[in-house]
Amino acid sequence: MSVIFILVLCSLIILAYLFEITLAKFRIPSVIFLLFLGWTVRKIALYYDMVIPDLSGALAILGTIGLILIVLEGAMELELNKQKFTIVKKSFFVALFPMLGLAVITALLIHFIWGFDFYQSLGNIIPIAVISSSVAIPSAKSLSNYNREFVVYESSMSDIMGVILFNFISLNAAFSMSSVGHFFLEIIGIIVISFIATLLLSYLLGKIEHEVKFVPIIVLTILIYEISKLFHLPSLVFIMVFGLFLANLDELKFVKGIELLKPVSLNKEVARFLGMTKELTFLIKTLFFLLFGFLIKSSELFNTETLILSIGITLLIYVLRYIQLRISKLPVTPLLFVAPRGLITVLLFLSIPISMRLPLVNNSMIIQIIVLTGLIMMFGLMATGKEQNPEETEIKNISPEEGAHLPALPHEE
Repeated sequence: MSVIFILVLCSLIILAYLFEITLAKFRIPSVIFLLFLGWTVRKIALYYDMVIPDLSGALAILGTIGLILIVLEGAMELELNKQKFTIVKKSFFVALFPMLGLAVITALLIHFIWGFDFYQSLGNIIPIAVISSSVAIPSAKSLSNYNREFVVYESSMSDIMGVILFNFISLNAAFSMSSVGHFFLEIIGIIVISFIATLLLSYLLGKIEHEVKFVPIIVLTILIYEISKLFHLPSLVFIMVFGLFLANLDELKFVKGIELLKPVSLNKEVARFLGMTKELTFLIKTLFFLLFGFLIKSSELFNTETLILSIGITLLIYVLRYIQLRISKLPVTPLLFVAPRGLITVLLFLSIPISMRLPLVNNSMIIQIIVLTGLIMMFGLMATGKEQNPEETEIKNISPEEGAHLPALPHEE
């Protein structure tokens, strides 16, 4: 049995990789393919009367590790300088306001129509209100540099702010000034911890000379994240700070004492570390969505009792997103379509305290909204086509007559 399991698992991972390098060119989100693949394996297992163990615990573990790696990878690919201030500001507002709007409006509807407590409803809806960076970032590869960078900033900020808001609501029975004060103390605490831990990990990354050095750094990163969670701190802030610090060493040359980290040699290690992170992210993300698809029951996916509400919430997601994109003067197409729900949605949903759970917000609704937003993103990006970067467009638009007057490029001897 173990041999069959290993064979099937390896085959599924290879299939996922082949999809990543082939079918992904058609802008089909990998999450849709992986969920379908996992669901198909479950149907085959049931057909042959195989015993299916309870794997929900493994889903939460893979989800946590996957979230850490995805946010870290995304942060390590971002540059922070004065030129990036505008895009960071816009991505912050596009991440924040639609999330708050969706959570508040949906919670109010649940409160007035079904009679559930508003605060409790808010805690159940926040997982659905958060854009999943694990799905959005890989799906943005076909976009222009600006739009791709915007998606990375926005989805990463959505993850962080969503987790912070969810922790605040799930850990506080009611909204009060004392709970808000405690919340801001937590934010200050995690910022201090983030800078200390970032300097320590960066020092180790450049100092360790053993051939095995990246795995211990990643394990320490996960360890610091989980310890911060034990104290109910917004741990993703640390991941974001660590990734941004490593990605922007060149921008920090003016900081006194930064030379102690030897930025030139550290940059080389950061490039290798990013490659290792990408490899691990692919593996963990693949296993998570395969397992999530495997755990999906047909009755949950096609549950007509929640389907109408799921469609309504999905429509509200895109209405609010459209309004905010217009206010922020950002291109509606293709950014409107890149608002998928995924790993972070499942992770937060599984973290809802039992005392706070609503029967209305169940597995069926979560699965349906993940699939619906994934399909909308897929068809939206397919209709949009591959975007060109402005500089590429300018070069392609140069006529032969104009090109004749351009200076010749230097050639190698």
